[in-house]
Amino acid sequence: MLVKVAYLINQYPKISHTFIRREILALERQGFDIQRIALRGWDAEVIDAEDRKEQARTRYVLQDGALPLLKDTLKVAFTVGARFLSALRLAIKTGWRGNRPLIYHFVYLAEACRTLSWLEASGVKHVHAHFGTNAAEVLMLVGALGGPTYSFTVHGPEEFDKPEFLHLREMVKYSAFVVAISSYTRSQLYRWVDHADWPKVKLIHCGIESAFHELSSPLVDVTAPRLVSVGRLSAQKGQLLMVEAAHVLARKGLDFELVLVGDGEMRSQIEALIAAYSLEGKVRLTGALGTKQVREEMLRAQGLMLPSLAEGLPIVIMEAMALRRPVLTTFVGGIPELVLPGKTGWLFPAGSVDALAGAVEDFLARSTDELRIMGDAARARVLERHSIDFEVAKLADLFRQACATGSLP
Repeated sequence: MLVKVAYLINQYPKISHTFIRREILALERQGFDIQRIALRGWDAEVIDAEDRKEQARTRYVLQDGALPLLKDTLKVAFTVGARFLSALRLAIKTGWRGNRPLIYHFVYLAEACRTLSWLEASGVKHVHAHFGTNAAEVLMLVGALGGPTYSFTVHGPEEFDKPEFLHLREMVKYSAFVVAISSYTRSQLYRWVDHADWPKVKLIHCGIESAFHELSSPLVDVTAPRLVSVGRLSAQKGQLLMVEAAHVLARKGLDFELVLVGDGEMRSQIEALIAAYSLEGKVRLTGALGTKQVREEMLRAQGLMLPSLAEGLPIVIMEAMALRRPVLTTFVGGIPELVLPGKTGWLFPAGSVDALAGAVEDFLARSTDELRIMGDAARARVLERHSIDFEVAKLADLFRQACATGSLP
């Protein structure tokens, strides 16, 4: 008999949330019946063919507008009675000094009522969310209404920018368990949750599936001095630092190409800086790409650059390492747990243009054989630590316990 579990995601599918799709599909391979529920995303443009399949399999809480939401709220209020008042008090408490105005938390309660109706109708025993933000709060309210047990995965760094306003402590308190994707993430949760809830924090890495990194043909030999960077064009990811470093290297007359994959709110600012430094022949922006195209860009490059100012543990680093690409990145978040300087890549202080330029200059001075050795070591390390089926097996055990007992021992 299949174990029924639901996933509630703020927006699904989403180009930056491929890791959630991988996790869901891995759970289904391990015998779970996974119900996909998202708050929004039904009208989002998706590039990847697999994401289009996921979009068709997902139910959307807000898709039908306000009236069905109101009907489900009234129905649940009359059905659960006092539990609704408890959930209402909890929504007011989290909204009083919350990240968003109080009215949003009333909407979260309405979303919880609709989600509860769907969970009960489908016989789901446990529900999971990613990120300790609004979807996790909705699940906390589902629990207060008498719904199934819940859990959620914390990635960082956003949750740790404002943990008190997100009421992270309360969301962990009422959960069956919470997943930390790195030791760094776990340490930050320990900072903000009650000591009594520390046993609820479970370390489970994000994973890479074999289909991504097992090549059907021999690995392409790349000799061009090309680096790729993949990520949302945002202040957090440090693309402006890359352009500044490229300017330093270009003035030294070094031969290189930098490819920025992704889109985001800082695109126009990045393009303006590229133009100001006349780097159009050195730095190229591709815009958002699907999984296959991202993989192809990585294979055309000799390495990955990610000078992030804040991170949890980026999936793109795992993907690059799985494709035998050494990584140039910063000493932030959980990154040093995976990237070994001098063996699988370069680590440098965040926010330093000189340190970034120095790392790239050292990278460009390495021979193809040296980079290949580092790439092989990178692949071996990431496959040892981030196999999707191995990591999801840990999550599956926790789900089974929660479904069987209504909590964890």
